[in-house]
Amino acid sequence: MSYGLAVYKFTEGELAAPDIAVVRALLAPYRAALEEDPVGDTDFWIRTADGGEAEISVVDDIISIERPSPGQVKEIIAELANRLRAGILTPRGSFLFREDCRTHLPEGLAADAVFVTEITREALESVEPGAK
Repeated sequence: MSYGLAVYKFTEGELAAPDIAVVRALLAPYRAALEEDPVGDTDFWIRTADGGEAEISVVDDIISIERPSPGQVKEIIAELANRLRAGILTPRGSFLFREDCRTHLPEGLAADAVFVTEITREALESVEPGAK
């Protein structure tokens, strides 16, 4: 079974596309393989200095992260969510958002979400016990 996360951005209660330029800029230093056309690419295989890896895909309005390693990879995912002003959905159904995103969520979503001042690796791991 694969472990994955998803990043969602909401604006005025609607799902919104992530800024792909922000995604590319943040992930560029960690790319494990460059494709022929990195400007048009929306799939990323990243590797961090601590040996962590993840496969990241931007499809429509969702960023999918497959097999994220613990450590620096989760720090990058947290930073991605912060820069995009987005939230992270974990496999167990926990949604993690920054407090300043609350007013943009669809009706009812805030009731089941966890809010923090800033998304960090530790905050992400705290909503996913055992998935470190």
